Amino acid sequence: MEPKATVLYVEDNLENRMLIRRVLEAEGFRVILASGAAEALQVLQHEKPQLILIDVSMPEVDGYTLTRQIKGLAGFERVPIIALTANVMRGEKERALQAGCDGYIPKPVDIDMLPQQIESFLHR
Repeated sequence: MEPKATVLYVEDNLENRMLIRRVLEAEGFRVILASGAAEALQVLQHEKPQLILIDVSMPEVDGYTLTRQIKGLAGFERVPIIALTANVMRGEKERALQAGCDGYIPKPVDIDMLPQQIESFLHR
C-alpha cells in the first residue's frame, strides 16, 4: 500500500523518535528518522519528504537553525516544517514561525491527535 506521505522526524531523544514513528506508521505514513541536524541534512540529499517534524531543543544545532538551513535548500522552500517542542513558554510559537516553521506542536505530543495534525499541515 502506498504511504499517505513521507515524514522526516528530527529528534535527539531515542524514545521520542520511536514513539512518533510508531504512531505515524500505524496511520499509514512513511517515517524517516534523524537524530540531529547533520543527519537530517544528509537524509535530505537523497529523500524529499512531504513534511518535516523538528525538535527545537537539540545539541549542536537547534531546530530553529536547522529550519532556516532546510528552507534555504533548493526544492525545500515549500516543504512544511513543524516545530515539535517542550518549550511552551510565551513567545515560543512565534519564535518557531519566525525561524521559518510552518507550524508548532507542543510536547508532550497528544498521540491521538498527531496524525490529524500532520494531515492538516499536509493539506494547507
